[in-house]
Amino acid sequence: MAKPNVISKDVLIQYAKECLVNNGIEKFTLRSVAEMAGVTQGTIYYHFRTKEQLLLAIVQNVCENSWTEISEQNEQLFLSQAIESAKSRCSYDSFFHKLFFTLVASSFNNEKIRNQLSDIVTEENSSLISNLLGLWGKSPIEGVTLETWGILINAIVDGIALQALLQKDFPVERTYQEVEQLFKALSKVKGMGDW
Repeated sequence: MAKPNVISKDVLIQYAKECLVNNGIEKFTLRSVAEMAGVTQGTIYYHFRTKEQLLLAIVQNVCENSWTEISEQNEQLFLSQAIESAKSRCSYDSFFHKLFFTLVASSFNNEKIRNQLSDIVTEENSSLISNLLGLWGKSPIEGVTLETWGILINAIVDGIALQALLQKDFPVERTYQEVEQLFKALSKVKGMGDW
């Protein structure tokens, strides 16, 4: 196989994100990414064998960047920052969630994509659990593990995003304000403090 032009996988992912935002998922092709990056299609194929592989890399990149940014925050600001980050990607035309849910639908017939998405979600849950451990130390409710809290928070964020994708007038601001109030109340259970 030919060596790639002098361009890294990470730089290609950035061009692919830009291409996705500009063209939408329906018109997203490896050729359009190559044109935007100023490289040959062979260079794209060197790093990513399929369009789905590149799309998964974009999802992974967005998730990793988000969690890195959130994890660098003060523990007391963790949930507030995580909610703000989730809210920033929640809209009727959210390219990230359109991409994520498109890949989820594709994964029903493609075990490889399903496994890769499962790994991404598991990594997100683990990050949530780790941060909750630092914030709460233990679950605010007896009998509910931090693992379940991580899964629940991740499901809430994805569920809100799905509803926002389907309803132009979905109340994103109000919903996230109330989600934040919910978690502030939970944090105060048994004296776990503010965040």
